[in-house]
Amino acid sequence: MGSGTSPKGSAGGSNATSGNEKKGQAKPGGPVLEEAQTCCGCRFPLVVALLQLLLGIAVAGVAFLMITISPSLLARETPHWAGIIMCVVSLLGFILFCITRVPDERASVQFIIKLLYFFLCTMGLVISVVVIAFQCYHYALTNSYHCTEMMEDCMCTLDPDDPIARTFTYRGVTDCSAIISTLPMYYLLQMVLNLAQAIICLVGAFLIWKHRYQVFFAGLQTGSPSAQDWQKV
Repeated sequence: MGSGTSPKGSAGGSNATSGNEKKGQAKPGGPVLEEAQTCCGCRFPLVVALLQLLLGIAVAGVAFLMITISPSLLARETPHWAGIIMCVVSLLGFILFCITRVPDERASVQFIIKLLYFFLCTMGLVISVVVIAFQCYHYALTNSYHCTEMMEDCMCTLDPDDPIARTFTYRGVTDCSAIISTLPMYYLLQMVLNLAQAIICLVGAFLIWKHRYQVFFAGLQTGSPSAQDWQKV
């Protein structure tokens, strides 16, 4: 009858449907891998660079506030240089975030920026640890002070009964409470900020190391000379 359906026609329709399904599926190691790289691996984590920038500004800002207490404070007591270095590291992180990912063999600029970022993160980690050590020393030192006001200066010593004890002079300080109470609070705040800064530097260096050295490809190429056909382990 005219209303009947041909088996060949139905078979042809099913073959066409299955063919369309096969075309819709991505080849293993092909576009799926590219999409995964685009989603996960092509952009540097923005949170790390943003935290580095915020911590760098905070460390430098607290250091400049410490300088306003007394101009006699040493550079190791006011680590604004550690905050400035961290801001430079964060700028490199933002550059890595903006760079479009291409294979490493064809991206010499990207490789140089990654290497420089890894080096600065490592240096920032070491500098933060050094700053923490200095701040701990000065925090313990100021807590042992015995201070007296002399005109526009504050004279502090560790032992007021010892005539040959070392004396610390803070110029431009008319109220010694700024040295005894306010300055140790800034030292403590610098220790906390630089500890967080060291952790973020460690995370940033680890991400660069993991992306560069912890991804290995093994196996034989199958059918295509493209590097996408290698099996990742």
